[in-house]
Amino acid sequence: QICLSLVKLLFYLAHSPLGSIVLLDFQPRQFVMVDGNLKVTDMDDASTEELSCKEDNDCTLDFPTKSFPLKCSAAGKCEGINEKKNLFNAYRYFFTYLLPHSAPPALRPLLSDILNATGDLRYGINETVKAFEKVLHLYKSGLYLQKRPLLLKDYISLKGFRTVEGEDYKCWPSYSHLGCLLSIHSPEEAAAICNSQSQCQSFIVTQQRTWTGRPLASFQSSWTDLIPDTNAIVYIKRSASSGERL
Repeated sequence: QICLSLVKLLFYLAHSPLGSIVLLDFQPRQFVMVDGNLKVTDMDDASTEELSCKEDNDCTLDFPTKSFPLKCSAAGKCEGINEKKNLFNAYRYFFTYLLPHSAPPALRPLLSDILNATGDLRYGINETVKAFEKVLHLYKSGLYLQKRPLLLKDYISLKGFRTVEGEDYKCWPSYSHLGCLLSIHSPEEAAAICNSQSQCQSFIVTQQRTWTGRPLASFQSSWTDLIPDTNAIVYIKRSASSGERL
């Protein structure tokens, strides 16, 4: 969410009515999340000036660990230098820390491609926005889910019940520090997640939604403490419930 919001902001800066705007003091502390969108808190160090040049050798974009040769345009300006400076700063301050984590395994290669392409400045901001929107579409639609054996049949569903909330086993990246609360596309995906965790014996698809509209599922190490809840469905592993009376 943070990275997507950032590239949309950089897209606007690259195509603003004032021209391409560069953030000269590009630091995480200069941004804040407002209603799920990243905002710049300080525009004092923003500039529309692009580096003047006479030849291509005048257009090297230097960073502490990398340098990029750019072209000198016929107008005597280094082509796209403001856009590329913003994008590489987004890569080194945000993408490298946020993109490799949290995504479903099937989407990680796509995020790795974005990371590598922006780190080498092979992508401009237009290509970066398109790449992020493709990942978002796959994530929201569930198209990233590979064909796999149907696992939900190995679970008993009890409508009108949920387990008692409380501290349980932890997982990563959980939305709750008290237990294992993860974003899912469907109960089928939740069943696959539960099967992959040795502690998991049951799960509940909650009424909570993430910023993409995906429901959150709470994964539990037991299922015995059930309480009535007309809006809930608890899914229990058949192996866990064998020999017990439901």
